[in-house]
Amino acid sequence: MRCRDGGESITTQHVSVEDPDVQTALAELEEMIRGRWPSATFGISRGEDNGEAIHLDATVDVDDTDQVVDVVIQRLLEMQLDGLPIHVIPTRPIERVAEELQRERSSGIRQRWGHPA
Repeated sequence: MRCRDGGESITTQHVSVEDPDVQTALAELEEMIRGRWPSATFGISRGEDNGEAIHLDATVDVDDTDQVVDVVIQRLLEMQLDGLPIHVIPTRPIERVAEELQRERSSGIRQRWGHPA
């Protein structure tokens, strides 16, 4: 695989989470998300379908998790083009999801991503 600048990229096979390039990339993505949502929390996991994929699991209290992706997508794509198998997986806090489900049950109005369906 070639980097955008024409040089060789690191391989996406068997890239360790401990790799310095991976650690730098994960820290950068976390910083981008925390810059907008300081209370965000993070975890690291491997993809279920693709064990080579490294997931930055970001729990962020937002109405729509697409907002999180919008903040990092350009930089994330650059990292992927450089051979880093990193993906950002945004989720909402379970407490917020539970509250919304309870409101739906009480009101009879189904919500979708914080908006009426």
